[in-house]
Amino acid sequence: MAEGTSNGRRRFSDKWGKHELDVLAVLSSAFPQWLTSRQIAQRVKAYADSYGELADQAAKAAFAKQFQRDRAKLAAMGIAIESRQPEYSSKSEGQDFASYRLQLGDEPRIRMRFAQEDLPVLAAANYLAQSISLSSASQRMESQENTKASRTAPRVPQMPVPGLGLDSIAPGLGTQTIPDALVKVIDSRRFAATVDVDGEHINVAYTDSDDLAMFVLEHPGSSIISPQEAVDAFNRRLHAATQLGSADHPEEAIKARRDLSMSSDHNADIEDSKGKTKGRKALSASFQTGSEVDRRLRLMLFLSAHIGEEFPMTDLAERFIGHAKTEDELKKSVAVIRKDIGTLTTVSDDGEMAGSQFFDIDWSLLEAEGIISATNSLGLERLAGISPQYLSLLTASVSYLAHSPLLPVQSRRQAGSLYARLREHTEPGETPWLSLTGYEMEPQCFQAVDSAIHSKALLNIEYTDGAGRIREKLVAPAKIFVDEGVYYTAVWKGATESSFSIPSPDSNDQRHRDWQVLRLARISRAEVVNPDQPIEVPDVPISELRQWSFDNGTAASFVTDKPGLPFIESLQDARVERCGNGEKVYLTVSSDSWFVAFCIAHARHIVAVSPGTLRSMITARATRELSLGDNTPTQPSRAQ
Repeated sequence: MAEGTSNGRRRFSDKWGKHELDVLAVLSSAFPQWLTSRQIAQRVKAYADSYGELADQAAKAAFAKQFQRDRAKLAAMGIAIESRQPEYSSKSEGQDFASYRLQLGDEPRIRMRFAQEDLPVLAAANYLAQSISLSSASQRMESQENTKASRTAPRVPQMPVPGLGLDSIAPGLGTQTIPDALVKVIDSRRFAATVDVDGEHINVAYTDSDDLAMFVLEHPGSSIISPQEAVDAFNRRLHAATQLGSADHPEEAIKARRDLSMSSDHNADIEDSKGKTKGRKALSASFQTGSEVDRRLRLMLFLSAHIGEEFPMTDLAERFIGHAKTEDELKKSVAVIRKDIGTLTTVSDDGEMAGSQFFDIDWSLLEAEGIISATNSLGLERLAGISPQYLSLLTASVSYLAHSPLLPVQSRRQAGSLYARLREHTEPGETPWLSLTGYEMEPQCFQAVDSAIHSKALLNIEYTDGAGRIREKLVAPAKIFVDEGVYYTAVWKGATESSFSIPSPDSNDQRHRDWQVLRLARISRAEVVNPDQPIEVPDVPISELRQWSFDNGTAASFVTDKPGLPFIESLQDARVERCGNGEKVYLTVSSDSWFVAFCIAHARHIVAVSPGTLRSMITARATRELSLGDNTPTQPSRAQ
């Protein structure tokens, strides 16, 4: 695009489509000096063609707009450009209003080697880490844009920007395929909060405030630490849950809720108001391969991290474009890399303008043997590798994937091995543990339950029921299964140390009463007990366990203040009928504790519940949570 005007506006010239790389070359070669807007505009070829000397206000405005776009692009890739105000900034004196330089941080980047088998898990963990950090970054921006508002988007404090330097030490990372199911789960959780779970601070990514409330309520003893907006949203649900009416008298309950004038409080949850927040844009799977500029940035950092080393063109093509299925595809990929190398070694026609000459290449070696060896990286090796802060988040992501049901068993084992190596490069207590709502990590009692199943032993368990009461019981665990991302165990209740009997298969009524399905997260203590005689627990199908729970469930109903709410659609076998301005929902509750958490989490729209026994449990749990609100822990524990 040549320089020109259109409707009185200057047009941006980007002859080679590589101005982001030019910006990086200029700032890197000048580091640690600061460059003013005028100096950047003069030295970057594309800017100079369009904006020249920034002689008028129109040129300054056009340059500022384009430079900020390029700056944001580089920042999204993990290359931050910091700014400062100059000593003099009077517009009348013709001074620039800001100066810029690369933000490299005070700590050196960490470099380590990854095996080929690490890359699929590392790519998935990197995607999760990017999602969390980009969520917090967009939420901080939203907070800054709404400083006068009474509330801001939840965020995880001090979360780092994703590090592009990881590609420089893990070549081939960008060509890995991330499972679509994992991408969908991660992208749907647009917000993050810090939650204390059993004395350990965890960064929880969630969809909306109802989702976060469900997570907290399903982990007894947990509490939201920050941000304050998330704490307030949770407390509003607890207060609403203490005011529930009877579903047998829905009109009275709806009127009572309206009279309390609580609707304005409920609508205060910004993440549920589509018009008030954009949230984090979902990363797409295409982020793995990225645009032409993205690929060149990754290639540039890889060569910067391996100055003087030799790499065949075919090797680089596979690492940065992907595995070629045919010889023709490989030739095309090699041609693309050859073009990228040409772009990264372009010298500007004007010696005073930097262009993108990042490297000196041994051209004779390249032409004769198809091998690239680069030198003179303009100091860009400073960007290669992982920052300590991002490595901590990446380590937490790998740990989570190793102990959650989001990856298959073999991948989880590989994640566990990778975590052990990453942890050697992080200081104790620095890993920011994280979780995704609905996909919890293996609970602390997992190993004890699993051991009892395989050794055919009993378990003396202590668990929390739906009303928050602690109960103790001796059981025989049959199996562990994952349902919608949550860990459960099926246990036989009719057990003692000296005797253990299971009724015959046709004694269905007895079997219904003595089998129980418990959520592992609710078991606070599990001790393996060796029985006096060998026991054999039958292999009961999970579908049958669910059916038993359903057949012996409690008939319940609740009333909402408006129709068509999405959380009702997720309820299986529920019957819905119109009730005034809302709806009445009938369902069979197989787990009282789940129903208690469900009603509190959605209490901004649920106005009445029946029967009275369940309503009393809901009130008791909400009251108890409110009473614990002032006892939030302030010091995190780093228990492993």
